Amino acid sequence: MLLNALPLLAPLILISAAFAPRFLKDVSAQKGAWLAEYATLGAVLVAVLSAIVLASNGSGDSILIGFFEIGLSVRLDIVSVVLLLLVTFIGWVVVRYARTYLDGEARQDDFTFWLLATLAAVLFLIQAGNLFQFFAAWVATSAFLHKLLLFYPERVAAQRAARKKYIIARIGDTAVLGAMLMLVSTYGTTQISVILSAAAEGTGGGLALAAAALLGLAAILKSAQFPTHGWLTEVMEAPTPVSALLHAGVVNAGGFLLIRFADVMLLSPLVLAILVLIGGFTALFGGLVMLTQSTVKTSLAWSTIAQMGFMILQCGLALFPLALLHIVAHSLYKAHAFLSAGNAVQNIAAIRKPGPVAVPDLGAVARAFVVALVIYGVVYAILGLGFDFGGKSPQAIALGAILIFGVAYLLAQGFADEAPRALTQRTAVYAGAVTVSYLVLQRVSEWLTAGTLPATPPASALEWALILLAMVSFGLVALAQATLPLWSYHPAAQGLRVHLSNGLYINAISDRMIGGWKQTQSGKGAEQ
Repeated sequence: MLLNALPLLAPLILISAAFAPRFLKDVSAQKGAWLAEYATLGAVLVAVLSAIVLASNGSGDSILIGFFEIGLSVRLDIVSVVLLLLVTFIGWVVVRYARTYLDGEARQDDFTFWLLATLAAVLFLIQAGNLFQFFAAWVATSAFLHKLLLFYPERVAAQRAARKKYIIARIGDTAVLGAMLMLVSTYGTTQISVILSAAAEGTGGGLALAAAALLGLAAILKSAQFPTHGWLTEVMEAPTPVSALLHAGVVNAGGFLLIRFADVMLLSPLVLAILVLIGGFTALFGGLVMLTQSTVKTSLAWSTIAQMGFMILQCGLALFPLALLHIVAHSLYKAHAFLSAGNAVQNIAAIRKPGPVAVPDLGAVARAFVVALVIYGVVYAILGLGFDFGGKSPQAIALGAILIFGVAYLLAQGFADEAPRALTQRTAVYAGAVTVSYLVLQRVSEWLTAGTLPATPPASALEWALILLAMVSFGLVALAQATLPLWSYHPAAQGLRVHLSNGLYINAISDRMIGGWKQTQSGKGAEQ
């Protein structure tokens, strides 16, 4: 049990590095940034050692450093270790990038302090073994991130976005606190592993169902789901490292909340169904709006909204291992996307004359969907999984079908009549690689989390209806995207593009509702 407390060293190292320059003399901002980089590298080492401990001793809880079940403790399992490795690695990359990005800034030392504090809070959250630590870290993560979002407090847009995020975060905090109190009242303990074990046996009652509803609400708010997504598209006034940390890390906390309390969420199929509807709609909405954006960072923000929606959809379908895989994949991709956005713009600007665009017609799109289905079946056969879907949940099959829609969209570009043979061959190879990678990673995630995360329950009539709705919706959107060049110049389509580019004006409505448009350069509203 003592070794299970090893992950606590990671956030403690970061906190020590954050405060060290404030107590040591003659430590410049640049030296503090170097110290921060070494500290995050030390946190990565702690994460690796924690993974070794898990592999050697298995899952378990650490001793509680505190009294009356209130204090610090660690839940060491595959979920906490995977996210520990992920957060420390991305944190190291972001801190290393920020050291040079903010070199010469007047408040570089303050930025480094709050960046390390935010990372430490996230690390305390993902390894929490008790509800007290979980809630305290949940609130601290949001509070410290607020400081980073207002790194340039004189910017009106930053004030408006931070205020909007602040209000939504406080509602989410209240929902989490309510859920925690209900869980303690129901199960008589703050120890998360004991609560999950009892919930897995089906015990609970009305308070447990209410707790599941509040956890679902908190996850929706934290993950910027429709219609509370607006703040995520407006936080671009903060430095790029903050955007990378937010989109690749903090915004995933909603998904982590659902994954960590998966056994509790399974007690309420109605809450899961609502998550499917909200997550699925947000994924489609965010994906469509993303296509209409003209700036790189705003497009990436809408991409994050769509990805978070898909993650919530996965949790609603009780595919928690795949949601964990989604968090890892999206975090790595989005951190790279934000930190390399500047180079991407330069590379595109350097292209003097773009090549011809291959526009697929309806025949090419139809062939692409057929070939995608064939690739899906062949890959299943080669991997030895066969076509026996009886042992595989229909929820997972639905996600595979949605993957096929994405593969078909990729293939359609190569099947266009004007496309060169090399492009056709390349897209076919990419389609096969994507399918193989997805299925292999899916099996690996299910294998690694077996015994930690609950298995997907049999689909009820309601879940079957939601599955079909999701497949039809994503299929139609994939078809619309693949045939976009054929109808995008229609006057009605042009009008729709204008409305989508403005996010259907949901953000403007929310601004008026919370009074965000009244923000002045004083920044008083953002600090309330």
